[in-house]
Amino acid sequence: MKPSPTVREQIVAGAADMIGRRGLNATSIRETAKYTGAPLGSTYHYFPDGKQQLAMEAVRHTGEWTARSLRKALEAGPVAGLRGFLAVWRRIVVDSGFQAGCPVLAVSIEEPPVDDETPPALAAAADVFTTWESLLADSLRTHGVEPRQAAQLSTLIVAAVEGTVAMCRARRSAQPLDDVAEQLEAIVLAAIRN
Repeated sequence: MKPSPTVREQIVAGAADMIGRRGLNATSIRETAKYTGAPLGSTYHYFPDGKQQLAMEAVRHTGEWTARSLRKALEAGPVAGLRGFLAVWRRIVVDSGFQAGCPVLAVSIEEPPVDDETPPALAAAADVFTTWESLLADSLRTHGVEPRQAAQLSTLIVAAVEGTVAMCRARRSAQPLDDVAEQLEAIVLAAIRN
């Protein structure tokens, strides 16, 4: 039996969901407390550095959760990993009625660097994308794809899925994700066969 999440974990997961639905700029500490049912004081207690800390942890939470699913799917090879990665995002988009997207993407496009410094949430987003790419690239290399092509293909997969999630939300349809899934799978299969 899985232990129930702590208040802190609930706040982080709630922030990730809110950022994925509303974007970073529309997600505040106060709104996150209300959304998760956590006392406002405990939100500030757990996240003394405020919204930036909460956003960073929400991005990491999403990254780790997705990476766990991806690792498990990749055990059966890169095609299965691709299918699993796509399934995660399809489920999120469809189950939310096309209201939710990726909080990592939201932070990436809404959090500009200030004074040549990268905000912690934006740095966390970069790390998450790198982790997902590395997992995919490692699997591709293990299955015979040349290292440079494996790295480029993993970037293509992550970029295509992230962009297509946004398209699905805009169109209120999973069709863009299904179309991209079919093409990405053909590309992965071709790369493995070469």
